[in-house]
Formats: sequence, C-alpha cells, structure tokens
Amino acid sequence: MNRKVTKAIFPVAGQGTRFLPATKAVPKEIMTLVDRPLIQYAIDEARAAGIKEFIFVTSRGKSALEDYFDTAPELESSLKKKGKTELLDVLRSTNMDSGAIAYIRQHQAMGLGHAVWCARRLIGDEPFAVILPDDVIAGEKSCLQQMVETYEEVGGCMVAAMEVPPEQASSYGVLDIKESMGPLVAAKGMVEKPAPGEAPSNLAVIGRYILTPDVLRSLDKKQQGAGGEIQLTDAIARELKSLRPVHGYKFEGRRYDCGSKAGFLQATVAFGLNRPDLRDEFSEFIASVQAGHPAE
Repeated sequence: MNRKVTKAIFPVAGQGTRFLPATKAVPKEIMTLVDRPLIQYAIDEARAAGIKEFIFVTSRGKSALEDYFDTAPELESSLKKKGKTELLDVLRSTNMDSGAIAYIRQHQAMGLGHAVWCARRLIGDEPFAVILPDDVIAGEKSCLQQMVETYEEVGGCMVAAMEVPPEQASSYGVLDIKESMGPLVAAKGMVEKPAPGEAPSNLAVIGRYILTPDVLRSLDKKQQGAGGEIQLTDAIARELKSLRPVHGYKFEGRRYDCGSKAGFLQATVAFGLNRPDLRDEFSEFIASVQAGHPAE
C-alpha cells in the first residue's frame, strides 16, 4: 500500500513581475479573486486532499503572506463585539494551527526544481505534493484530491495534465505518452518547454504534483535545464530513466492561469458569477459592458 500524502510544498518565492506595480508591495499570492487570496484557494485544495503539513518556499518581501495565516486577535475581538459572527467564522477559517505551516527561504531564483529542493529536509523520506498557487482549478472535487485518490492505487510520481492547443505547448512541460487509461496516462518521457512543433503530445503539465523522495535526490545534482534553471520537470523525467513510474492525471475541472493578467481576470469573472450573493448584479454589469455601456 502506498504511503499517504500528508505534506505539500507551495513555491511562492517569485517576484510576480507580470503584476507590477501591484506586486511592489503586495505578494502576488495574496492578490484576491473576489474576496479570497490565491493562496487561500491553494490551501483549501490541499486540505480537501488530506494535507496536514504546509511548507512555503518564500523569499524576501513575503512577510504579508506569513501574516495572512496568523491570528488577528484585535480584528476577531472587534467582529465579536459587533455581533458579526459570519465574518468571524470566515476570518477564523483562514487561521492555521501553530506548527502546521513552515517557511523556507529560497535566496536565489534558480527555478521551480530548486524551490522544491529547498524544502527537502522537511519532506524527509515521504511522498509529497507540490501546489503552484498561480494555477487555480475549479471543480466539484479538488484537483489534488482526485490525484491523491488515484495515487493511492498506482504510486510513483504523478502530475496534473491538461490538453492545450499545439501552438501553446512550448509554454509548458509536455508529456510523452506511453499508454492512455482513461483519465490516467503512463508517461515515457517529459519535455520542458519544447521548441514549436517538437512537442511529443498536446498534454501539458499543470501546477499540481505528487512526487517521491527520489525526485529530491535527483534535484541534489542541481542540473540546469531550460532557461538555465533547475527544472522540476527534468527531475521527474529522470525517474522514468530509472524505470520508476510517472503518470499524468487528466483532472476534472477548469484551470485558470492566474500567473497572467488575462487568466486572473477570467478567473475573477468566473468566480464572481459563481457567487450567489454577487451573480445577479455582476452579470447585469457584464451585460451592460458588452452592450457598449461601460461603467462611468
């Protein structure tokens, strides 16, 4: 029986330059979709999948991210005095138990593989998940939960996978498929950001991973890949060369690339329209914009 996945790494050391000037003072991970920051969506997804220990790989200037998960006694007291119990419950749901979160610094931006490697001592010899908060995935069952349930049957390494148009494949890690078994595919190779026209498939790797400690040992070698960075995809591909299984999982749900401005706006509209308390007013506004009557 495969060991349960109870630890997750959240690489959040990036500078968020695509969202400047906002990210000059605000970490990208706490920019909000409606009224919840990106990192809260990632944490909620991890909790739904049974994750108990949360490891954040951060960098200088991320103190606001750490503060977000701390208690806010003065604010809680104020809400309690005013009888705002619903808001108090929402606030308390963001608190994390003492010791549940660990913070590791990545002092140099050397790639996703390096960020994951930075957390190696907290992972030890256990399987673990990696969640990229930029990828927000909406579905009836969380993407990571779908993966964990399947991982318990097949073991090895597993990556979330999604079909993309061929012209976009060069922006992703791409799976070379050995066998397709419904939503699960067995991989025989992985290529990080293949040159246009050279992708082995149109099945791209999305920011959810379940990995074995062998990947961390591979990352010890600090081999540079695409862009001169230490690529996580390359370390996973080396698992295949060692004859250890790697699977892609075609999750059910819709993925929003909130690392891009367009994707962030798309997610904001989608999540806003999905909120019963906002849907009517928001949809009327969108209709008025589409009719050529923008807000004044």
